[in-house]
Amino acid sequence: MIARLSFRQFALLAAIGCALGLAFALYLQKGMGFTPCAMCIAQRIALLSAGIVLLIAAVQGPRGRGRWVYAGLAWFATFAGAGVAARQVWLQHLPPGEAPSCGPTPGYLWNMLPKGEAIQRIAELVLKGDGDCAKIDAQWLGITLPEWTLFVFILLALYLLLAVVRTRPRSI
Repeated sequence: MIARLSFRQFALLAAIGCALGLAFALYLQKGMGFTPCAMCIAQRIALLSAGIVLLIAAVQGPRGRGRWVYAGLAWFATFAGAGVAARQVWLQHLPPGEAPSCGPTPGYLWNMLPKGEAIQRIAELVLKGDGDCAKIDAQWLGITLPEWTLFVFILLALYLLLAVVRTRPRSI
């Protein structure tokens, strides 16, 4: 069945997967009461970005090199999210007390600083992480949420590679 899917269908399935991942993150936040840290929000933005690119690809149905362009854009977002998730996993595995200290929240920085400086400080916070990002709120099967997210980003990257390779134009 996979051999019969078009790139458009692959992209639509991946976009739906991204939407489900974001819905689950919102459920954890609103339904279960987990407060996302700056790195969690950055991972959500990466997943949303990949999902939007894939949704556009599903609507347009690119052929030839267009498949690689859309896959490349989605990979960029996917690898950015995987990088942030990997950093958060690393922070969570530091010995107690060695994680960077907690600083101001992104919302506080946004409201209190000039916008240019706020954006820079928020980007630093996301890339470096802090004590909030090292805190383990929940686990499932002994695996933390950032570890699951990293796993999902890796699967998405492999899925996109499969989508491009399996739908390549056949030479006659």
